Formats: sequence, structure tokens, C-alpha cells
Amino acid sequence: MVDDSRGIRLAIGGILKSLGMSISEAADGQEALDSLSSEGLPDAILLDWNMPVMNGIEFLKEFRADAVNAACPVIMVTTNSDFENITEALSAGANEYVMKPFDKEMLFGKLDALGVHA
Repeated sequence: MVDDSRGIRLAIGGILKSLGMSISEAADGQEALDSLSSEGLPDAILLDWNMPVMNGIEFLKEFRADAVNAACPVIMVTTNSDFENITEALSAGANEYVMKPFDKEMLFGKLDALGVHA
């Protein structure tokens, strides 16, 4: 999960753990890319849009530029709700888009739709 807010990372982490999933955290896109190079691909990435250093769209473009990452599902988790933002995220490589705030069932539904299970 990639989000600059520690509180959001804790909240999403709690939901994922309650679903039996393990998590890895990063506070920005660059930290996530660095982590992926040492840890390998996760089952899915939950990605915030607005972050310092490297935002979610910049991360997506760089992440998807490597064909090895094509099969890894990415869910954009953000407060950006404009149709243009959703279109931009999907065009950059996001597989799904979830608006904050959300609940466990909504997140589980998105993960399930992408075939991501504990």
C-alpha cells in the first residue's frame, strides 16, 4: 500500500489484515518503486494519488513502463473524484479506482473483482 498518510496506511492495513492479507507500506511512489526492486511484486498495489516526492500517477507510469509489472493489479485509492481523474488513472495503468472514504466490503469487492485473495 502506497500512501503518504500514516493514518490511512494503518486503516487500510487493518482492513487487509482482517481479510487475511499481509501488507507492505510505502509513503510515496519513489519509496514504493525502491521497495519493489528489493522485495518483488506484491499480489496487488493500493495507491494514493496525492503524495510528495512521486505521486500516484507518476508511480503508475513508471511502474507500468516495465512489462514485468503488467499483471500486478493496481487500485487507485484517493479523494480525487472527477471523471477526468478517474480516466487519467485508468489510462496510466490503474485497474480499479476507489474513493476515500470507503469500507471493508467495498475494498474487498474491488480486490475480489481483480482476483486478489488472501
